[in-house]
Amino acid sequence: MVAATRKKKSKAPRGRDADALAAQQREISVSEFFAKNRHLLGFDNPRKALLTTIKEAVDNALDACEEAGMLPNIFVGIEPLAETRFRVTVRDNGPGIVRKQVENVFGRLLYGSKFHRMKMSRGQQGIGIAAAGMYGLMTTGKPMIIHTKPHKNKPSHCLTLAIDMQKNKAEVHDEVERHDFPDDTGTEVVIELEAKFQRGRQSVDEYLQQTAIANPHAQIIYQPPDACISKEEQASMPSLIDDYQHATQLAETSSETVTTPGGTVVFPRAVKELPEEPKEIKPHPKGIELGMLLKMVKTTQATQLGGFLQNDFSRVSLRVANEICKRANKILGADDTITNRTWVSKIGHAEAEAIYKAIQEMKLMAPPTDCLSPIGDDVIRAGLLKGIKAEFYTSVTRPPAVYRGNPFQIEIGIAFGGELPKEEPSRVIRFANRVPLLYQRSACCAFKAVQETAWRNYGLSQPKGSVPIGPLTVMVHMASVWVPFTSESKEAIADYDEIRKEMKLAMAECGRKLKTYLNRRAKVRKENERRGIFERYIGEIAQALNTIDPKLKPQTIRDQFEHVAKRFTETADLQFDQDGNPVKVTQKEKKVRKQRDPLAADDSIVIVDRGNGTVLDDDDSSADNGKPSRKSREDDGDYEDGLFD
Repeated sequence: MVAATRKKKSKAPRGRDADALAAQQREISVSEFFAKNRHLLGFDNPRKALLTTIKEAVDNALDACEEAGMLPNIFVGIEPLAETRFRVTVRDNGPGIVRKQVENVFGRLLYGSKFHRMKMSRGQQGIGIAAAGMYGLMTTGKPMIIHTKPHKNKPSHCLTLAIDMQKNKAEVHDEVERHDFPDDTGTEVVIELEAKFQRGRQSVDEYLQQTAIANPHAQIIYQPPDACISKEEQASMPSLIDDYQHATQLAETSSETVTTPGGTVVFPRAVKELPEEPKEIKPHPKGIELGMLLKMVKTTQATQLGGFLQNDFSRVSLRVANEICKRANKILGADDTITNRTWVSKIGHAEAEAIYKAIQEMKLMAPPTDCLSPIGDDVIRAGLLKGIKAEFYTSVTRPPAVYRGNPFQIEIGIAFGGELPKEEPSRVIRFANRVPLLYQRSACCAFKAVQETAWRNYGLSQPKGSVPIGPLTVMVHMASVWVPFTSESKEAIADYDEIRKEMKLAMAECGRKLKTYLNRRAKVRKENERRGIFERYIGEIAQALNTIDPKLKPQTIRDQFEHVAKRFTETADLQFDQDGNPVKVTQKEKKVRKQRDPLAADDSIVIVDRGNGTVLDDDDSSADNGKPSRKSREDDGDYEDGLFD
């Protein structure tokens, strides 16, 4: 039997020549690119999209208020419209936005005032808030609403605005002037989007809690979905209408985070002074590459090389400029080819490369650090004290350092003991330019620095390659003119050796303070037990001596023995400051404290600030020479430990 042969189909010629292929090619706008790759901006899933939208709006609001010299008053509202649809409102009392700039700020990606500045700020790329509006437009088809008032005595502008993704330009659908903006000046952004609201870790709640810790000068009023009401419900629910007014009053009078009966959360202002405003600096010669140098040569306003080097860079004096020219001539193998008076227009690729190599060979002064605005030790401790119920708090601010010519500063704060869980991995909360980082923890330089720090040396147990086990929270803050994030979503700090080194040094300093505190507390505990043994038998000894010699009064004997016991166990009366150092207490202060607290009169009782009063000594399993005696949970990598349970 002969198998039937299958007739092959002849392939028709495609007929595509170079002209046909060229006709299919077109420019891709940045809006189209990020619309298809929205995960790069932090819009991976509905829950994260809600957090990213609020984060971008709040960051812009804080930056605007600080640059205008105003204490921020920020309102964040999440109104549920359906099970997976929400209307997000963020309002501030900042300087507002002039009318002609509204479309550019909210309707164009990669447009802003911060990208080209060498100055510490939360925003960097000019993408965030416009991307949030674009995500809302894609998921709901609804444009964003911008309500801004740049002038006190003029009406506000209210625009309904959408992004044309093909052109990366804004389209204004509607515009009206209004007179109902609640503040003298400010901006309100309303975005409707498909999202998911969920409490707990990596949530909007946690983001705002951590934002309040790192920005104690800001007042934040937050209405979650269960506290927001629609306009249709306002008539039948007058009690909730007044809830926002009640929250505003609490924000002015309360010193701690409170929740109103209607569910509105108030983060009051803890500091009534703005952080020191960072100053803009010029790029450092060590922080540029050859291509950037060539670009700067073409765009500079200076006419001669000496003026270009001194005016367009920081830390370049006339002497340094002369030295750069001498070294560049040596590299070129010529004499006086390059001088301070060389015309910039005559600088070609070979001359620029010689100048670049000369700069790399030289030792230059580090860039100025007044472009940074760190949180500060006192503010960090106050924030941790407000947000975490622990027993011991301390913080360290490292001197400014440099990576790739960019100045940066590392701040570390730790909270230990109290109500923190004893047998769980320590919590790591991360900040970059005062902004909380809630995702991609295992990819972050800050988390890796915590893992690599030898916490065993400071009395804590630590499994290999993991964070320490015990009642510890570590706060890491990086302040820089340009934070090297791992992606456009700004969720983790890139791993540079200079940055990780500074973080580990600061953690080691905090660890030494913690170890000193733990050793002293353990000694206090042992001396207290010693005193208790003495006092247990003092009464019986006094009675026995009175029986032997009736002239000896029992009370007199008791007082003398108690005095001797206190003198030999005076360590038990030590009190410590936030750094673990003993604090001298006068007799007058001791007397006042005993009158206020009857328990303080009993020297056998140790008074602690928190409920469980965690004190580590030689018998405590969590400080057994760094070896955990109980089974510890391994770190889960990408899951972020929250600040609050």
